[in-house]
Amino acid sequence: MSEMNQFISDQLQWFVPGIVLILLVLLILVLVQGGRIRTMRRKYEAMMSGTGIDNLESLLIDLKNQNEMLEEAHGRQEDALKAVQEKLKGMKGQVALKRYNAFGERGNDLSFSLAILDDRRNGIVITNLHSRENSYIYAKPLEQGESSHALSPEEKEVIALALQRT
Repeated sequence: MSEMNQFISDQLQWFVPGIVLILLVLLILVLVQGGRIRTMRRKYEAMMSGTGIDNLESLLIDLKNQNEMLEEAHGRQEDALKAVQEKLKGMKGQVALKRYNAFGERGNDLSFSLAILDDRRNGIVITNLHSRENSYIYAKPLEQGESSHALSPEEKEVIALALQRT
């Protein structure tokens, strides 16, 4: 039994100083971390002072929600813009006019052909043929720059002029 007591006594001789050393190291770490936390708290309080916001977490949540709402609104605006761009392609924007003397009579160029087309080359060509006795107006629909009705050279020319304005 005395050998056992001697062994425990020898071990305690090293064990107690080892524990004291570990506790001392842990105490130093706690003090260092406490100092860092105090510094961080002071910076946090300085940053939040005068903002009227109680905590940073609620601010971040609000900012995240606002960002999501902005992204949704941005997506809706992009969709609306694409719809407007598609609609604009169907607008009649290419217009050309050619005046001429259809019958070779003396006088002014009172006859004309007018082409009105959209970006898809759909539209109409209107022709007015003017003579001394009568005036005739023709309207021919256009799909992809072509008509199911026969086109005069002047009508073909005015269609080509309108398509050049794209």
